[in-house]
Amino acid sequence: MSIYNILVAFNGSDSAVSALKYATSLARNGANVTALLAHSTHEVINSRAAWVPAKAREILEQANADILDKIEVRFEALRDTLALGDRLHFRREAGRVDAVLSECARSYDILIMGQDRAENVDEHVVQHPDRIALMSGRPVLIVPEDHDASANHAHAVIAWDGSRASARALSDSLGLLEDQGRVTVLTIGNEPTPRPVSELLMHLERHDVKATHEVIDSVPGPARAILAYCRDQDPCLLVMGAFEHSKFREDFLGGVTARVIKDTSIPVLLSH
Repeated sequence: MSIYNILVAFNGSDSAVSALKYATSLARNGANVTALLAHSTHEVINSRAAWVPAKAREILEQANADILDKIEVRFEALRDTLALGDRLHFRREAGRVDAVLSECARSYDILIMGQDRAENVDEHVVQHPDRIALMSGRPVLIVPEDHDASANHAHAVIAWDGSRASARALSDSLGLLEDQGRVTVLTIGNEPTPRPVSELLMHLERHDVKATHEVIDSVPGPARAILAYCRDQDPCLLVMGAFEHSKFREDFLGGVTARVIKDTSIPVLLSH
């Protein structure tokens, strides 16, 4: 496996803890894991405004600091259980959260993050995995909140349509796929791919990845079909390209990427 430098988006949520544990399971080859607490400097009330009393300003600043300190305390409580020693690191960085994570991820092999629900996370540390996959230029692996990183699975699924994005996702995931006992290349209905799937299977074989091809019905839509397949087959990883159409179009029409990462029960690797 060629993953040696792992970044985890850690905002203290339960799904961020799951992401950190997943990263630890990948670090068994001696990889380093860095947990990054990216936090916004946005304030609902401008504490620097002239009309804000000094005491109120202190209270607001302390409240913001307390939120971040509690997140770091939760990380430190996990440190010994992860058993990575000096290969586990923690850092804070302020700015626009998605931008900070996207920019930092470019110096790592992969970014692993939780499947957060915004309503359950403080607004200063809210993350948007779909936006980060689009902006970062790196593979983003999204881990559901209740995922068990110690589960012994050996089956990965590639959602393949022959597009540029799916090709990028395939390339980014090879280091993970090579560790799997079984890989399924999944195509949807009668939708044609630009090149025969047999060429992809040959490519995987030359990387010592044993893969088979399955076609699933496109009804009731690609996203639901992929999610239903994953529920039935219980793979340990889904690999897919992100936003082959524009992000605006995906948001407006409810695209495959957004639906899958919102409802998935297994880790999903996205690349754009």
